[in-house]
Amino acid sequence: METAGKLLLVGAAVLLVLGLGALLLSRLGVTTLPGTFSWRSENVRVVIPVGLMIAVSVVGTILLNVFLRR
Repeated sequence: METAGKLLLVGAAVLLVLGLGALLLSRLGVTTLPGTFSWRSENVRVVIPVGLMIAVSVVGTILLNVFLRR
């Protein structure tokens, strides 16, 4: 149970840093990442954040390799 608690605390700290980074970027005027595709129709708006998906994938891969390497 101790390991699960530590893992949850680390996850919360990572989310805190990501949230603060998002707030900082929005105050600097960055509203979308490069690579975000957006289509608009009369009643529909479709947004595909390809840049964010790639960034999350790279960071997740690095974190998993660092913490789960045996």
